[in-house]
Amino acid sequence: MKLAADQGMSNGGSGAKRRRDAKEKGRRRSGGGGGGGGVVRRTRKRVLLRTPEPAPLLQRLFAACRDVFRGPGTVPAPDDVALIRAILDEMGPGDVNLSAEQKFFKATDDDAALQRPLAITRTTIYTCTNFSIVIFFLPPTAVIPLHNHPGMTVFSKLLLGSLHIKSYDWAQPAVFAAGSAPDDRPARLAEVVLDRGFSAPSDTLVLYPAAGGNMHRFTAATPCALLDVLGPPYSEDRDCTYYQDFPYDSHCAGDDIAQLRHGGMEMEDIESINGRRRLEWLKETAMPEDLEMYEMQYRGPPIL
Repeated sequence: MKLAADQGMSNGGSGAKRRRDAKEKGRRRSGGGGGGGGVVRRTRKRVLLRTPEPAPLLQRLFAACRDVFRGPGTVPAPDDVALIRAILDEMGPGDVNLSAEQKFFKATDDDAALQRPLAITRTTIYTCTNFSIVIFFLPPTAVIPLHNHPGMTVFSKLLLGSLHIKSYDWAQPAVFAAGSAPDDRPARLAEVVLDRGFSAPSDTLVLYPAAGGNMHRFTAATPCALLDVLGPPYSEDRDCTYYQDFPYDSHCAGDDIAQLRHGGMEMEDIESINGRRRLEWLKETAMPEDLEMYEMQYRGPPIL
């Protein structure tokens, strides 16, 4: 009996040991510790971060204009001008849903001759007090007459087509032509800044309130799309003035007007300047009666 008891005790001890070993293995599998309060092992999921796509160029242009233009009476700093110019230099017709395959851009001179007067179309992408973004559509031979941009900084980017640009800045100090009627504004001496043709794609042009060709005329050689950024835009208080240009030899400088108003320049000085730079006379005129310009709803990519 004693032997049987010893054997039972031995068997009971072995069973208890097996149960402890099994329990310990279970804890190890589940990551548990003593007393059932172990740390649960967690697996980390690998997440692949996608590089965000760059914003569309039109959206970048809008964001830059919103940051750069501060309203009337301000001119963007050189770094800000470089920023907007760089964005516009990258832009093409596709960025505003235009294509050379569209019907308008396949028009010929013969087609344009049937449309008199030639209508220029404008579509406004965005406008506010500080700036506006617009596109002008010019049929072949259409002309945007010589006009100014008072207190404005303007970026012009030719998206499609070919055109001729002639632009001026006022000669300094101011010189006026003689022989004008008392109630008539005399012609004023101006310096030619640009007088040549451009074809898309071309670099962005920039004009300032008193430099860069603030007064300009566009003449379309082919159907054109011209993207303009104006800061600030035209308004009731800031309208454009139209001009007619005359060769330098067509007028003589009025010494009395120039000297009385601005301390003036001697004729020898003017002749010397004209020898180094191209000078012409500009005279204010009414808006041409045959100028036809229509507004068209913008149908390109939206600005968010």
